[in-house]
Order: sequence, then structure tokens, then C-alpha cells
Amino acid sequence: MVYLPTVLFALGEGAVIPLIPVIAASMGADVATAALVASALVVGQLCGNLPAGWAVGRIGERYTMVIAGTAALLSGAGMLFAPSLGVLAASVFVLGLCAAAFGLARHAFMTTRVPLPFRARSLSLLGGSFRLGIFIGPFVTAGLLQLFGSESAAIWFFAVCLVVMVLLVLFGPDPEATIPPVRSTERFVEDSGEAVSGSIPTIERAGIFQTMWRQRRLLSRLGLAAASLSAVRSARQVVLPLWGLSLGLDASTIALVVGVSGAIDFALFYASGQVMDRFGRLWAAMPAMLLMGVGFLALAFTHDGDAAVLWFGMFAAVLGVGNGLSSGILLTLGADVAPEREPAAFLGSWRTLTDAGGAVAPLLVSAITAVSTLSVAAGAIGVIGLLGAAGFLRWIPRFVPRPDPPAEA
Repeated sequence: MVYLPTVLFALGEGAVIPLIPVIAASMGADVATAALVASALVVGQLCGNLPAGWAVGRIGERYTMVIAGTAALLSGAGMLFAPSLGVLAASVFVLGLCAAAFGLARHAFMTTRVPLPFRARSLSLLGGSFRLGIFIGPFVTAGLLQLFGSESAAIWFFAVCLVVMVLLVLFGPDPEATIPPVRSTERFVEDSGEAVSGSIPTIERAGIFQTMWRQRRLLSRLGLAAASLSAVRSARQVVLPLWGLSLGLDASTIALVVGVSGAIDFALFYASGQVMDRFGRLWAAMPAMLLMGVGFLALAFTHDGDAAVLWFGMFAAVLGVGNGLSSGILLTLGADVAPEREPAAFLGSWRTLTDAGGAVAPLLVSAITAVSTLSVAAGAIGVIGLLGAAGFLRWIPRFVPRPDPPAEA
């Protein structure tokens, strides 16, 4: 009941996402317009986090997920029967809103119910559940296209996933009722001496903007470091395909390299939680950021070398390892520093900040490449990764609860 709805939602979303530019192109959009329609998903996620924090605080995680699933069904219908590109873009935007609401609801639930000794592993599994759906979804779409020959089949599959998810959440056992909130005495003590984590109810006690103002120091420090991690992750998805194209590789070779990198990433999602629970959050955040930062910097110097293709494959694997080791970090850090009284509002602000980092990175890569070269863009992303590592090194010990040492056997 905790992870299965997440897999279902992500599976349906992963099946639809690759088709958004295809549907836009079939309606007469050029490449730039199709990319703009697809970007409405990210814009919707950015805009949806703060309202989702309000909704979770008011009506709870369960009903927020039900409303998000129902609204996502309407967005699927809009994509299926869209009479114009404007309606299609609006439907994609609504899907982004729903994804933000669903993700925040599940994040808030795990924040309140999972004991700290198991939190990182639980949230890494949650992140892995999202990744599993997004990873498998395109393969489902490919099979449905071969079987039915129409993009509408994937949208109907998306609708079926949503219906099953909503019914499961509505009529299955309610985890909110069966799993009690974690008591504040079970939480770790912070280095700063200030309690920013505690027993977290789902009822919002303060407004979203009031919570943002109260937590401005944390968000402007640790939050920016987290946003840099999101930016490096997002840039990886853009830089690697572009790098392959710039080397003159064919589509199948690029897909193979990117696929291997993604497989390494997915295989390591649980290892990150193990490291964070046993040794602390910094021991997962630092290696991940250093690997990705150094990987991008080193990649920037290999484009014109004799073994450029070999270096491309090797550093794509390095970036996959770094991204895999960072799985669940943003969810875990957000849960760690969520204030006791208004977690939903804070998590909305936290997720907005991290999503903004992910949204800005592709634009930054595009802008730098337009005025310079792709190598310079990759180097810039590497610098952002190293700055983010320094931010984690400085601010995780300040804001994040420190785990107790393992008990002696």
C-alpha cells in the first residue's frame, strides 16, 4: 500500500512522457513547439508543489493522491482527444501538477511514519519505485505501439494504471490509519541544538509562505545545495545524448550508452539508503556529487581526443554511478529537516526549490552551448556539482540530524 501506488502512477506516467512530443508533432508542431509542449510537464511540477503542500496539510496524503489520480485521468483524456496544441499543452501541464501532488503526498507520509533508523532506505525505495515506473514505462509504450500501432494505446494504459491506483488507495488498507506517526523521542538530535524534526502531523499549522519565511535560512543554504544536485542530475539526461550526437554516433549507439548509464543508476538506488542510514547523509551526498562533478569536468576535456568515444562510454558509466548513489537523498534530506508543525508546507517549498534546479539545468546547457561549446557547458555543470558538494559538506552537519552510532552486538 505504500509503494505499489507509486509504481502504478510512475509506470503510467513513464508510458506517456515519451509520446508527448510525438503527439504534438502529429498535430503539426515543429521541433521547437513540440519541445515547448513537453516542457509543460516540468512547469506543472514546479507550479504544483506549493499547492500540493497546502492540500496535504488540509486533507491528508490519501485524499490528495486520489484527487491527483482523478485529475491525471482528465489530463490523459485531454491528451487523447486534444483538438489543438493549446489543449494538449494544458493537459500536459495538469499532469505535471498531479505528479507534484502525488509525489509530495507520498513524501509527506514517509516523513511522518518511517522511524529515522530506516528512513533513508525507505525513501530510497520510494525513489526507486518512481524510477522503476519511469524506466519500464517507455518499454511498455514500445510494445503497445508495435501491437496496436497507435499512440492512444499508451494513453489508455496510463488511464488503467491510474484507475487501479485510485481504487487501491480508496479501498485498500489505509496506511495513515494503520501506521502511527513517529514520536519525537524517536528522532535524532541535531548538531545545532535546534529541533527542526519531530513528530510531524499531517495537519498544516501555518501558511505556505509563512513556513517558507521561517525556514529561509535552511532553504537558502542546504536547499540550494540540494537544488545543485537536482541540476546535475537533470543535466546528465541532456548532455549525454547531445555528446553522442556531437561525436557523430548513431542513435542506437547513443541509446545503448545512455541505457547502460541508466541501468547502473537504477541498480544502485538502494545502496544509497543503506549508506545514509548506517553512516549518515553526508557519506552518500558527497561521493555522489564528487563523482558527477568530476565526471562532467573530465568529460569536457575528452571531446577532441583520439579515444573520445571510449571516454564517453566510461564517463557515462561514472555519471550513472554518481546518480545511483544519490538516489533518495533529496527525499531524505527534505524529511530530515521538515519542521515539526508544518511538514507539508515545508516539503512543498523544498520540492519546488529542487525541481527548479532540475528545470534550469537544461536551459543552462542550451544557453552555454549556443554561445560557446558543449564541452564548456559540461565543464560548467561539473563546477556546479563541485560547488554543491562543498555546500553539502558545509550545511548537512549544521541542519541534518546526526544518527546514533550502531549498537554493539
